[in-house]
Amino acid sequence: MTTVRVKQLFSHPIKGLTPQAMESVDLQAGHGVPGDRAFALMYDNTTTDNASSVVPWMKKQNFAMQCDWPGLAGLACHYDPTTKILTVKRQEIELLVAETDTVSGRDRIGAFFTGYLAAIYPSQTAKHPERAALRLVGESGKTRYPDRNVVHISLISAATINQLSEIAGHLIDVRRFRPNIVLEGISAWEEFSWVEQEFELGQARIAITAPINRCLNIDVNPDTGERDIPLLSLLQKHFQHKQTGVLAKVITTGPVALGDTLSSL
Repeated sequence: MTTVRVKQLFSHPIKGLTPQAMESVDLQAGHGVPGDRAFALMYDNTTTDNASSVVPWMKKQNFAMQCDWPGLAGLACHYDPTTKILTVKRQEIELLVAETDTVSGRDRIGAFFTGYLAAIYPSQTAKHPERAALRLVGESGKTRYPDRNVVHISLISAATINQLSEIAGHLIDVRRFRPNIVLEGISAWEEFSWVEQEFELGQARIAITAPINRCLNIDVNPDTGERDIPLLSLLQKHFQHKQTGVLAKVITTGPVALGDTLSSL
C-alpha cells in the first residue's frame, strides 16, 4: 500500500450549512468528530416558547437541508466554537452575527433562516418544500445530527474527485460531498475496497463500514447555491451507481492532522 495522507479535513458545525476547513481534529471513539453536525435548523412544530434547544437525533427531512433548499449553499456561514457565535455572509456582505448559546441568539438565527427560505425556492424533489418556521437546535461539540443514527465519519479520495472533474468537464469542489477527511495517495474509487477493514488514521483507529449513497445535494455549487453540474446522473451513467466516498466508525480515540498517514492494520 502506497503512503496515503490526509489532504483536507472538514467539520460541519451546522447541518446543511457551510463546511469549515480544519488543520486537525480529535476523533472520539463511538462519536466521530466532536462538533460535527452539532447544530441543525429544525422545522419548528412546537407550540411553546420554551421548547428545548437540544433534541434527540431525527431523520434529515426534519431539518432544512441543501438537498431541499439548494440556495442555502449561497450563504457563507462560519461558527466559532470558542465564542459560540455564528456569522452569516452573502457575497461578502454580513447578514447575521448571533450567539448559539443564548435564547435571544437562537431566536435570531431561527428568524433569519426562516425569512431566507421564504425568499428562495425549494428543489422540485424536495421532501419538505413547505416554508415552515425554523429553530436552531443542538449544543456546541455535543449533540450531533448526522444523516444516519449510527455515528460515523466520512472519507473520500482526492483522485475520485479528480476523475469526476474530468468526466464533468469542470473542476469539482470536494465540499459538494461534505466529507470529514479527504485522502491523497490512492487511486480513484480505491476507498470502496476498504469496506470491513480497519486502519490507523493519525493516532486514531477506524473501521470502514460502507460506501456512501448520494443525493442531489452533490449537484449544488457550494458557493452559489445553484445546481450547475448533474453529478448524480453522471455517476449513474458512467459507473452504474450513485456512491462516492466511504463511512467509518472510530474505534480508538486520537488526533488527526493534515499530512497524517492512513495505514492498514
